[in-house]
Amino acid sequence: MRKKETVAMLLAGGQGSRLGSLTRRIAKPAVSFGGKYRIIDFSLSNCVNSKIDTVGVLTQYKPLLLNSYIGIGTAWDLDDVYGGVHILPPFMGEGGGNWYKGTANAIYHNMDFISYYNPEYVLIISGDHIYQMDYSLMLDFHKKNGADLTISVIEVPWEETSRFGIMTCDSNGRIIKFREKPQAADSNLASMGIYIFDWPILEQALLEDEANPQSDHDFGKNVIPMLLNQGKKLYAYRFRGYWKDVGTIDSYYEANMDLLSRKPQLDLYDSNLRIFSNSDELAPHYVGPNAKITNALISNGCIVMGEVNHSILAPGVIVGEGAKVIDSIVLPNAVISDGACIYSAIVGENLEVPPGSSFGLDHGAKLTQRVITVVDDNLLAKEGGPQEALA
Repeated sequence: MRKKETVAMLLAGGQGSRLGSLTRRIAKPAVSFGGKYRIIDFSLSNCVNSKIDTVGVLTQYKPLLLNSYIGIGTAWDLDDVYGGVHILPPFMGEGGGNWYKGTANAIYHNMDFISYYNPEYVLIISGDHIYQMDYSLMLDFHKKNGADLTISVIEVPWEETSRFGIMTCDSNGRIIKFREKPQAADSNLASMGIYIFDWPILEQALLEDEANPQSDHDFGKNVIPMLLNQGKKLYAYRFRGYWKDVGTIDSYYEANMDLLSRKPQLDLYDSNLRIFSNSDELAPHYVGPNAKITNALISNGCIVMGEVNHSILAPGVIVGEGAKVIDSIVLPNAVISDGACIYSAIVGENLEVPPGSSFGLDHGAKLTQRVITVVDDNLLAKEGGPQEALA
């Protein structure tokens, strides 16, 4: 087997419970995003754009759709016989079969996969973030500093630091302090959950962490603090592009709506950082003679006979005569029947909204707060919270 400089391990097993009914049947990385994509497309595409051709995808929660969607990785040019994409579910080991106990434990149980390629570096990423990134620039930074571990960080608002792992660095970018979700922070540099390890360092750290019965076997809670205490060289790589953790209804809605900005920070049309997807081959979208569409993303296979304003339609969506879709996200193959009205809502996959029904609140342009309604197969779910209006 050819030795690889870098192997990527993509953590895609998250249950995504904060997304409510959107993840009732599928894992969070498989949730539709931005019309034609699924969330995991961004991490996989980043690997391809960074010339990383060997990716292990660690699945766990409701993996059927995710596994079939990834397949052998052809859609992302990751079907290389000397690497490619590999689905790595939990498996029966010496101690029996169990779900992964934490992020570090998940990598620990797949050390044989990494060893098979004998890489110099291991990139660990998540399958549930929205961003475009060239990991090769982060790897260059890692090499330049002779780091044992490099963590990609982004500045977050100070009031949000309690949601993240927060790093304090010296003037050279070396991490001198790390706190997981602190109540009071002395820095606003937040971990993006993107790590580059020297493989020997990672291997030893995973063995030590697994042997510790007091550990939660998590990188943020356990492995990173352990390496800091051991005096290892940890560096923070500052990322200055768009990055969004879409782990809540509000953040998921906001990230989708960001795509409708006049100059979106996330540029889906950047030919150098293309986002690939395994989307179905569907007919072009059709716009009926009485349809009205303004500021919207309309995917292939859609049929629009009514009104769509400031909204995103995933593939195969039907908007009937006299129907309205305003400030909303409609997921694949949903049907908004004749005369139905959808306001500030997320409509679930394969759902048929009855004729003449109405969901969500028509906030109007003057309101500053928005409540997001999730319409699922129960035809009503109140899972959203206040959200700044995106007029």
